[in-house]
Amino acid sequence: MTRRTIGRGGALAAALSAALLVPALAPTTAVAATPTVSCTSAKAGLADKLKKDITAALAGRKSTVAVGLYDRGTKTSCTLRAAHSYDSASTVKVTVLAALLWDAKKQNRYLTGTEQSLATAMITKSDNAATSKLWKQLGTTKIKGFLSAAGMTRTVPGSGGYWGLTQVNVRDEQRLLSLVTTGNSVLSDNARAYIRKLMGQVVSSQRWGTPAGAPSSVSVGVKNGWVQRSTHGWRVHSLGTFQGAGHDYAITVLTHDNSTMNYGVTTIQNVSQAIHKALVPTGPGTTRFAPTSRPSEALVPVPPQG
Repeated sequence: MTRRTIGRGGALAAALSAALLVPALAPTTAVAATPTVSCTSAKAGLADKLKKDITAALAGRKSTVAVGLYDRGTKTSCTLRAAHSYDSASTVKVTVLAALLWDAKKQNRYLTGTEQSLATAMITKSDNAATSKLWKQLGTTKIKGFLSAAGMTRTVPGSGGYWGLTQVNVRDEQRLLSLVTTGNSVLSDNARAYIRKLMGQVVSSQRWGTPAGAPSSVSVGVKNGWVQRSTHGWRVHSLGTFQGAGHDYAITVLTHDNSTMNYGVTTIQNVSQAIHKALVPTGPGTTRFAPTSRPSEALVPVPPQG
């Protein structure tokens, strides 16, 4: 094309022609990387095995899954989506009990008979009415006070009494389980023992999730949560503590975007079985923990949905 002066009409025609012949460049957009499992360990080869096995356990699953693992014996840690927030459902009940015991310690008192009855129902049977009573008794101020003392800085209590909508994440749940299983200034030794005792007495129909595949040589504590909402489908979560066979470890698996409750349970148990097998290999004939009851689908109080 020769350089020449053109009028406004010619300039417009040239511009239109150019627009048709040369498509505009699309704005550059960053593509978010898919989160991957990250593991570290003081035991040679264990981190790589756990990363490989947890990744394989999640292959093809359509849930949005977050995983946390820490084993003190081998200084092993694994995380996936550690900061991703989920509606807590009933897993928050461990936080409620811990906050109740933390507050009682501050007041230099024991739990009352009524508080003990409510706490037992809340943890062992996942009783929602008992949870609501303790949540109301504590109030948001004390709940937040405990979260601050515990270093659970990204946990946000549900508003309007809807404790099941507390926002939780793997990082903070693993922090909570650490406080429950090792000495610290937040929870007394008696408080920690009490929480672990109740988590070890959960009714059989609710002992699914992270205990799946645990060897018989370890003691098991568990608290699960499950609720369905109009967005993200079923939330299905499991917190577990395990001690024995030279190990002391905690597992958190949080999930949502599950089509059914049992789909979420299966995802959690696939991950948990891989973790237990890698951490505590067992010989022939050794019994592993296998939940036998179908999960009960109790509903967590949530706001009405339009």
